[in-house]
Amino acid sequence: MSFFIQSLFIVIPIFIILIVLEIIVAKKMKIKINNPVDIISSLSSGITNIAKDGLKFGVLIISYSWLVKHITILKIEPIWLAIIIAFIVQDFSGYWLHRMNHRINIFWNRHIIHHSSEEFNLSCALRQEISTIVRFGAIFMLPAALLGISPTIFAVLGPIHLFMQFWYHTRLINKMGLLETIFVTPSHHRVHHAINTKYMDKNYGQILIIWDKFFGTFQPELKEEKPVYGIIRPANTWNPIIINYKHFWQLLKDAYYTKTWKDKLRIWFMPTGWRPKDVEDLFPIKSTRDSKSQIKYQTNNSRKLILWSFFQLFISGSLMLLMFSIASKILLYSAWHFF
Repeated sequence: MSFFIQSLFIVIPIFIILIVLEIIVAKKMKIKINNPVDIISSLSSGITNIAKDGLKFGVLIISYSWLVKHITILKIEPIWLAIIIAFIVQDFSGYWLHRMNHRINIFWNRHIIHHSSEEFNLSCALRQEISTIVRFGAIFMLPAALLGISPTIFAVLGPIHLFMQFWYHTRLINKMGLLETIFVTPSHHRVHHAINTKYMDKNYGQILIIWDKFFGTFQPELKEEKPVYGIIRPANTWNPIIINYKHFWQLLKDAYYTKTWKDKLRIWFMPTGWRPKDVEDLFPIKSTRDSKSQIKYQTNNSRKLILWSFFQLFISGSLMLLMFSIASKILLYSAWHFF
């Protein structure tokens, strides 16, 4: 069983406990940061994302292992130094992939689900995509491959690096002093999730905020500018499947209806949100241009429906972990009899 799957049996219970604690603390502090239906949508997204990643559903354009095998020019020997370099490369590549997801039309479809919540809480951290089929992140890890950093290090470091991004999705932690100068904090990430004009397309860092400061995408949270969360073109649904493919469907329709072949091709690689002028005039899309005018999406759901939905989530999550556990035993059993 991979380190990623093994770690799920530890981190998922921890994440759930922290989400419950955040809800309790927020209620005591009388801060409204949770909407039960929104939490269900986020956790549903998390389950589908984990299942997809656990089953390795997707296509790699190029693997990191292949790069190490073919382009290594110098092998770093001390393991501690290799781990440090691996972490820096992992975070650096994460910054650029994250930035691309925000800045290029077709890549925004991979990330829109994570920003679709109009709340900001720990459950939002688990609101992840299932729409990514093609992966090319290894290209950004060339420096590590040139230095012969073992793929095994990244196999362990990757999940740890991912799980470390959970804690800063909260409104309950204010600015953290000196830590703000180096690391991504809740304050930095609140800015990143905000649709305020001043905050848009800022703070792409995952663990280190230094990349944003170096490449000019840093924006501190301001006392006079309260973050407003969500996306410019509101999802207006709790269905994570629809949200995952909402932007792609819009691009597909625009590419079909626009009259010029140039626009049919370039729409996919233009800055996020760009539309051909002819379809923009014919088929306008409702958007939140002024963050202060945002009206949060709401539905009237009974308490019984919400409780039933949480029960379904619990069953689905348990079955997912059971599936991973059984799959790992089958693989071990097969390997034992094969050899």
